[in-house]
Amino acid sequence: MPLADDRLIVALDVPNALAGLELARTLGDAVSFYKIGLGMLTGGGLALANELKQEHGKRIFLDMKFFDIGATVTAAVRGIAQYDLDFLTVHGDPHVVRAAKDGAGGSDLKILAVTVLTSLDRNDLDEGMMRAGDLAELTLERAARALAAGADGVIASPQEAAAIRALPEAAGKLIVTPGVRPAGSAVGDQKRIATPLNALKAGADHIVVGRPVWQAPDPRSAAQAILHEINPGKG
Repeated sequence: MPLADDRLIVALDVPNALAGLELARTLGDAVSFYKIGLGMLTGGGLALANELKQEHGKRIFLDMKFFDIGATVTAAVRGIAQYDLDFLTVHGDPHVVRAAKDGAGGSDLKILAVTVLTSLDRNDLDEGMMRAGDLAELTLERAARALAAGADGVIASPQEAAAIRALPEAAGKLIVTPGVRPAGSAVGDQKRIATPLNALKAGADHIVVGRPVWQAPDPRSAAQAILHEINPGKG
């Protein structure tokens, strides 16, 4: 049986904190790092984050994707920083990143910048009247600007991870990849995906997997299968 590996982050995209806590109990020591997002915010997400961190020793990635004027972002991040969590997402616009870093202050909270959501493709950007250009190139430019503004890392699809890792600005920074699907899993609403091992080989430090784990008939076995994949020859 493979040991927990914090390169695997399991997304607790379930309706509320009670369901999230039950899933975490099911996964037990197989998973050490969890993502809690906006979908659970009104269902006790912050309380769950605090409980998993303080009482169960888990690492926590709070996926809020903050975007607002600088003062508001700073205040929001300052409030989050008191919970002693690990990662927090904001949109990768430089003014947002700078404000978030101000809010994080001297805490250990890592600010991760969202480049382009992995559920979007060029047609989606056109609908939103975003600048024309190759999606990968735009993602790379947004990553470079966010890192230069002080982000501790970026969120990017597996397809862009290698190019971001090669950026001078990415030295010593984190790359976290959603849109990860184990072989044989349903794609769902993700459009830019990769398998767990390929995402890590491309330069990701952490991979985020949600539905392939929590929708599985046996979530613990599903998580362990991913651990086997990213740790070949172990376990």
